Amino acid sequence: MDEKLKGLTSAEVAERVARGDVNADVDVKTRTIKQIVLGNVCTLFNLINVILALFVLITGSYKNMLFMLVIVLNTVIGIVQEVRSKRTTDRLSIVAGSHAKVIRDGAQVEVPLNDVVRDDLMVLGRGDQVPADAEVVAGAADLNESLLTGESNLIKKQIGHKLMSGSFVNAGTVTARVEHVGKENYAAKISAEAKQRKAVNSEIMNSLNGIIKFVSFIIFPLGAILFSREFFSHSVAFNDAVLSTTAALVGMIPEGLILLTSTVLAVAVVRLAKSKVLVQQLYCIETLARVDTLCLDKTGTITTGAMEVASVELVGSADAAEVDTALASLAVADEDPNETAQAIIEHYAQSAVARLSVVRIVPFSSDKKWSGAAFADGRAYVMGAARFVLGDGYAAVEGQANELAEDARVLLVARVDGFTDDGDMVGTPEPLGFVCIHDQIRATAAQTIGYFKDQGVTVNVISGDDPRTVSGIAQKVGVPGADQYVDATTLETPEQVAAAIERYHVFGRVKPEQKKQFVIALQERGHVVAMTGDGVNDTLALKQADCSVAMAAGSDAARNVAQLVLVDNDFASMPKVVAEGRRSINNLQRSASLFLVKTLLSMSLAVLFIFLPWQYPFQPIQMTLISAFTIGLPSFVLALEPNKDRIRGRFLENVIVKSLPGALCAVLNVVAVNVIGYTSLGLDYSQVSTLCVLLTAWVGFLLIVRLSIPFTPLRAALVVVVVGGTVLGATLLHGLFGIEPFTTSMTVVFVACAAAISVVFQVLYRLFGSWHAKRLARLA
Repeated sequence: MDEKLKGLTSAEVAERVARGDVNADVDVKTRTIKQIVLGNVCTLFNLINVILALFVLITGSYKNMLFMLVIVLNTVIGIVQEVRSKRTTDRLSIVAGSHAKVIRDGAQVEVPLNDVVRDDLMVLGRGDQVPADAEVVAGAADLNESLLTGESNLIKKQIGHKLMSGSFVNAGTVTARVEHVGKENYAAKISAEAKQRKAVNSEIMNSLNGIIKFVSFIIFPLGAILFSREFFSHSVAFNDAVLSTTAALVGMIPEGLILLTSTVLAVAVVRLAKSKVLVQQLYCIETLARVDTLCLDKTGTITTGAMEVASVELVGSADAAEVDTALASLAVADEDPNETAQAIIEHYAQSAVARLSVVRIVPFSSDKKWSGAAFADGRAYVMGAARFVLGDGYAAVEGQANELAEDARVLLVARVDGFTDDGDMVGTPEPLGFVCIHDQIRATAAQTIGYFKDQGVTVNVISGDDPRTVSGIAQKVGVPGADQYVDATTLETPEQVAAAIERYHVFGRVKPEQKKQFVIALQERGHVVAMTGDGVNDTLALKQADCSVAMAAGSDAARNVAQLVLVDNDFASMPKVVAEGRRSINNLQRSASLFLVKTLLSMSLAVLFIFLPWQYPFQPIQMTLISAFTIGLPSFVLALEPNKDRIRGRFLENVIVKSLPGALCAVLNVVAVNVIGYTSLGLDYSQVSTLCVLLTAWVGFLLIVRLSIPFTPLRAALVVVVVGGTVLGATLLHGLFGIEPFTTSMTVVFVACAAAISVVFQVLYRLFGSWHAKRLARLA
């Protein structure tokens, strides 16, 4: 064995391990189970509810702590979903080549990838992924660096050339000395940002967090004032003052809306899983439903990553049969065929074209840019780049070659007299034909692009490939404006990037950092951007995008940073995700208005009863009755119905517009009942509280009816269940919910208030609805 190829000794390996020159801890990691649990448990929302539960615990009224069940369920759903995504992602990250072949003590051995050390000699063959940056010291091979650079063409590597971690050996065998390990590796540097957890950009989450932050800012000062007012000024018993104050504060927190959102999105996750889509962040479903700009990486997204023969074109009057025979024979003669040779083999697999017996092979050389073979019948052919094969004779076919090269990789096949001992061609090569190779386009790509066009989503194709090739493929799948393209190497400043992304939709030779710049430029112009990709070169852009989508067959870095992973590597799944997002978000907007009625009502009443001379009329358990039948149950039913309407307007505005009529009517009811009950009819606190609870439930019923229009059998059944459940709680379970039997005066007040408020509600609902429709029309 060559002295230079004996590799490290055991002592040298131990020395490098001791000083930390090991290829360890380079993978992108998902969050640990502990981090997931703590992240879902330790939230401001949970803290507020726990504090309120402790106040109720002091009074000994355990039934009034029932609201904590919602908090527990919400937390469990969040933990279960994220753990499920983590485990699926971790399984996807297990690669076949989990070991590397290295030479140590003069012998070839297999070691785990993380045990490779600096200066190790690695032996890499076809299909192996390069685990660490290295320099070739022996052999030659074709490398696929598309996961790193986005460039799908194979790169020839010989002695002295550098190998980048993350690339794949497509053909040949090399021995390479490791130069960088761990975080020093090229792939590790690109994906370093991906290791940081990305904050979720969700309008729903931001709206809910905004509500919680606002409530947390006012809840305890307001609660302290309300409690002091009742306990010290109105001489309400301590326990009663605590319960009524807690009821006011619990009502302000839309805890059921948080649970509903988590549940609806979790259901969407399960549905998408059946379509081979892994959702790693719940709220990204919403984000994709709002996307107006989609940035696609060509390789692995529009194309499958495999190569195929687009056509075989003759030069002049060449014989078609001879061209086919030459191509098929050259491809079969290759002992270790690369993707181009495999594409030719596949092209002729079912044909009757003759394959000649080979007697000599001249392997491909990066210097010569061609390969060749001599056959038993005396014929010899070469195949490669026309300019290098023909030399001075290239001018004769240049026009045809350039025309074909507009949307394919073009190779010339030529007849030669033979080869010298050094492997050079003998005689003048005679051009016979061109074989046009291009990336295999996914069968569903055009249909998927068409879907996004119909939905008004702008599609941009951003690739590391030659811009002419990218443009040709983009035109074939129907990307608007694909005939115009930009070579990203000409874009040197962020200003140039911003100007280009505004005008063009196809970009080639794009560097990883430029992909991120494209996304930033679009976001700065107010666009909601989705990015798809599968390589390490895509991770920066994936992390920056509002919604990121990766292919399962791509790099670990891309999968882990992405919010959605297409497990079957099929871009055609994207419309299902958008449709599922629309169903979820549109239904959530409709259902959320029920929860916001309670929040707005509780806030308003908490302030009013600081100044009114009566005790706050609700207890926590009564708010649970209202929440269960007039908010919780109907909201869950309505939120799971089919709905593919396009999302319009802002989430919080859409919800508040539908909530305000109900909240205003409920406040008017409560104030009217307190004034009439205490001043005119002499009702006691329990009777007034009963009327307030049932009239608030009545307002909720009115809103449910409006939201259920047009009625379906399911919605009609829902209305019946809502009425039946509320009546059941107020009669058979009246003791649990603190509901008093009706007297004549109570009945009169209830009927009068219910009738009056029904009219007011309908008027307000139409007024707010009309105003909102006009506003959406102006925004559109």
